[in-house]
Amino acid sequence: MLNNKQKRALRREAHSLKPLFQIGKEGMNEQIITHVDEAIEKREILKVNLLQNCMEDKHEVAAELAEGTGSEVVQVIGSTIVLYRRSKDNPGIELPK
Repeated sequence: MLNNKQKRALRREAHSLKPLFQIGKEGMNEQIITHVDEAIEKREILKVNLLQNCMEDKHEVAAELAEGTGSEVVQVIGSTIVLYRRSKDNPGIELPK
């Protein structure tokens, strides 16, 4: 579980990142979760963008992605979701205590 100081540091880290995935009118599916899981293992932090034609609630999508990938939701702002999970192989982001 991330504390506020860690979330603030991760938001700072994610600020300059571009969204890697977009979720549209098809909504969530297992394929998206699999791809996000693979990407988050390599990058540790990533952004997912929800398109305007996505009919699902952004907080529900964020919770579903976090549960499916074993990651934590850092932030949901506008139509962008920021996720974090420490890499098992190559941890690169040092979180404050």
